[in-house]
Amino acid sequence: MEVLYPRCAGIDVHSESVTACVRVASGQEVTHEHRTVSTTTRGLLDLVDWLTTAGCTHVAMEATGVYWKPVWHVLEGAFTLVLANAMHIRNVPGRKSDMNDATWIADLLAHGLIRSSFVPPAPIQELRDLTRTRKQLVREIARHTLRIQKTLEDANLKLTRVVSDILGTSGRTILRALVAGETDPARLADLTKGRLKASRPQLLDALHGRVTAHHRFMIQLHLTQIEALEAALHDLEAHLGDTLAPFRAAISLLTTMPGLSDTAARVLVAEIGIDMSRFPTAGHLVSWAGLCPRLDESAGKRRATRIRHGAPWLKTTLVQSAWGATRKKGSYLQAQFLRLKSRRGPKKAIIAVAASMLTAVYFMLRDGVEYHDLGPQHLAQRDKAQIAKRLLQRLRDLGLNVEVTAA
Repeated sequence: MEVLYPRCAGIDVHSESVTACVRVASGQEVTHEHRTVSTTTRGLLDLVDWLTTAGCTHVAMEATGVYWKPVWHVLEGAFTLVLANAMHIRNVPGRKSDMNDATWIADLLAHGLIRSSFVPPAPIQELRDLTRTRKQLVREIARHTLRIQKTLEDANLKLTRVVSDILGTSGRTILRALVAGETDPARLADLTKGRLKASRPQLLDALHGRVTAHHRFMIQLHLTQIEALEAALHDLEAHLGDTLAPFRAAISLLTTMPGLSDTAARVLVAEIGIDMSRFPTAGHLVSWAGLCPRLDESAGKRRATRIRHGAPWLKTTLVQSAWGATRKKGSYLQAQFLRLKSRRGPKKAIIAVAASMLTAVYFMLRDGVEYHDLGPQHLAQRDKAQIAKRLLQRLRDLGLNVEVTAA
């Protein structure tokens, strides 16, 4: 097998130490040298000096949790780095040790058998941390909201049936009054503002419950947590606005697509970046995101077509955006969803719509163009012959002979 990198190194990364193997090929002779250093900055700098002295040009390591990131940041710029998916470079069973793993990674790298994972540049990584943290904060707020609803149900207060958002203006006012000790349904109903979906008698009936001191304490506890999370979310949004400055043009392009809000466009830019040259084709991007069927074939039979996990932060955002895109009437994405839903069901149909949206995102970012809708009749016009053939076969199955002439 051809050796592509005669002087390279493989690194087995751990939380407190890293084991490196330098592989040097000289003709038919191959030598390996190992060294274990700590993951402190001083230890990693010593590792850089040792690899430089050995004349290494390429270095490969596993994506192990978050422990690979400090190693990557120290080595970046000094060598050509390759980040490997641990699932793709498994060693032979029964030969598991740190030195054997490092040697195995070095051997695979020398022969070009490691497919590098996508590592975005530093600005995209910072944006990614912010968008992911924002989503986590929103999730925490939602969890505390559900806990408040659980406490209200325990107190037999049916506030969620008469107020659409218990964290809205009316809902928060009622919750604070409950914490303060107010239990009279009429006075609680007077605190509401604006129009509610329930009538006055329904509101009074829903606010008649059995609130104890324990319920007040739990509601106050969760309200305090929610307010702290909302303050953190506000600070994050302000900082996120400054970080997004270089990517405003790309985000504006993406928001021209139905279903993609400003928040979803931020997540897309943070997860895939704006440089589409990292993905040879749109299909590579869709496969990396885990939005296409896996290739699992043996003896000429497809054994499984389930999609893999892929990029969870990206996939969830795309699926959520796809549901919004299918509600736009007279659009290509809605027509695609309805077409597939009748044959494959809504779950597979929405994944297909998400894949189509990501394909469009690829070309929009690559070419710098706005979204162009193909129209609801695009699929029907493209498959006109197939549709006619299928309908004629259906008529023949019903025992009817039909002659077809062009209109």
